[in-house]
Amino acid sequence: MAVQDVVRLFRTVQQEPELKDRLNSAPNLESLVAMAGEMGYSFTVEEWKQATRFEVEELESKLSEIPGI
Repeated sequence: MAVQDVVRLFRTVQQEPELKDRLNSAPNLESLVAMAGEMGYSFTVEEWKQATRFEVEELESKLSEIPGI
């Protein structure tokens, strides 16, 4: 069910630009999932990551180690 809700949300967002803007305003993934939940979509952060294969890796580095800076 969760994967189906993620897919349903993607399809809805493609048809409703204002919804895309609203979800893009979420400061983090947890907020996005909460906003989606308020709209009737039922999935967790982990289920979102599994369905979208979305992962964020945080790397520790000094500013001077970033190329071009």
